Parts: sequence; structure tokens; C-alpha cells
Amino acid sequence: MPLRQVLSQPDIQLSYLEWQQGQVPLLLLHGLADNALVWSSLGDYLAADYHIIAPDMRGHGESSKPDQDYSFDSAIADLEALMDHLGWTSAHVVSHSWTGKLAAIWARKSPERLRSMVLVDPIFIWKMPSFFKFTFPFLYRVLPFLKGMGPFASYEEAEQQIRQLSQYQGWTTLQQQVFQAGIEQKADGSWGSKFTLAARDQIFEEVMQVPGLTTFLDTPTLFIQPEKGVNRQDWQLQPYKTYLKNLHLCQVPGNHWPFLSNPEAFNRTVSAFLAEEYR
Repeated sequence: MPLRQVLSQPDIQLSYLEWQQGQVPLLLLHGLADNALVWSSLGDYLAADYHIIAPDMRGHGESSKPDQDYSFDSAIADLEALMDHLGWTSAHVVSHSWTGKLAAIWARKSPERLRSMVLVDPIFIWKMPSFFKFTFPFLYRVLPFLKGMGPFASYEEAEQQIRQLSQYQGWTTLQQQVFQAGIEQKADGSWGSKFTLAARDQIFEEVMQVPGLTTFLDTPTLFIQPEKGVNRQDWQLQPYKTYLKNLHLCQVPGNHWPFLSNPEAFNRTVSAFLAEEYR
């Protein structure tokens, strides 16, 4: 079982889970509106061989939730401060969705920090046209990872609504734990996500406006393509095939959250990539 730890910085507190049985540095980065507990199964599976850190990204979970500053640069600075605190010069990085783009940007800016990347169904690798911003209110209502933000009149209503979302189909013990870790009762008595509106708005705009892959990268990379994920067409994969010179593609069962919907197959896939070539 991981331990909950906190790194206190002058401007932010980063809460993170730590599995410390192994030695090889491994950083697990959750997607938008999620929290570190999404990696519980993978962390337990790999714990014997890896020193694993899974942070709640700023604006999420138990970490600080500032009103401003949700840029990729700030998130990367958080992660580098965490690595420095741990004495890590580099690490393997597993990233999902929004942080898949973050990992690509990080590898571009500081390639020495990433021993390898696992990109789990990353989103919006391109810079989007400015007019796309007008669709944000619609996307906030329909994207599965944002529909669970609330507000909900009661915990029971929140759970009923959440169980209809793709990432919680099956309602396993792991999914229940992830849901419970990400929700809280607000001052007015309603229930909603710990993920804040300020974080949602600023991260989403940053994802739309900042290009991801713009130069060739040699970082060993595994692209995990869930069968029911968001990357199903070749044109979506083309930027990764073009810019990532050491790219491996692998399909796994499940939806955009294969570590929640089919964790056994997902865990085996990540483990094989890390252990076979890049440990």
C-alpha cells in the first residue's frame, strides 16, 4: 500500500502517493479531473521493482488549488521540484490524457529528465485554432472527465450520476475509491469534485493553445491505444509517429481509462515495456 506524502513549496503544496519498495524512479501522472488513486492498481503491481510517485497535480485531489497559474511550465516545475526533493535526476514517466501532452512538452524542454514515456491515450497534441475556444462551454458539459464535477445535491445523487460515466463502468472497488477520493462536500452543503473550476478553465485553455510535439524526440515512448479510447484514427496517431523516433504502439482493451476499466491487461503492458528494454 502506498503512503500519502506532502511536498511543501513556497507557492504550493503537492500531495502524492509513494510506493518505496523498489529502486527505479517511476512517476505516474493522472489526467484532467482525476487524482493519484487512479494508479493504485499499477502502483501495487510494479511496487517491488520501482520507487513510484503518483502526485495529485496542482488543482486536483489533496494538492493546493491556486486561483491562477495552471500552465504546463508550472506543472513541470512542480514535478521537477518533487524529483529534486526525492533526489531523482531522471525517471520513467507514465502519463494519461492531458498529462500525456504535458509529458511530451516536458521531454522536449528537458529530455534528460525522462528515461522513457508511456502515453496513455493522450489528447489534443496539436495547438488548436483560437476560435475553438468558443466551444469550451459545450465541451465542459459533454466530456466524461468533466461531467462529474457537479454540483450535486447529495452524495447519493453524485454517486448515481458518476456511475453512468465511462470511467466508472463496472463500479469496481478501485473505481469507488477513486470517486470517493475526488469528491467533497462544499460549504453550501452540495457535493462536487475537488478539481476546481479555475483549474479546469485554465488547464483546458493551456491544452488548446500550447503545441505539444514540435521537434523530433529520441525518448523511448510507449503509446497505449485503448480499443475504445479517443485515438482511433491514423491521423490522430500521425504526429506521434512523426516526431517520436523511438515509438512503440500497443492496443489494450478498455476505454480512455484502461487502468480503471481493464487494469490487469494495462498493468502487464506497462510492466513489459519498462522491464524489457528501459529499466
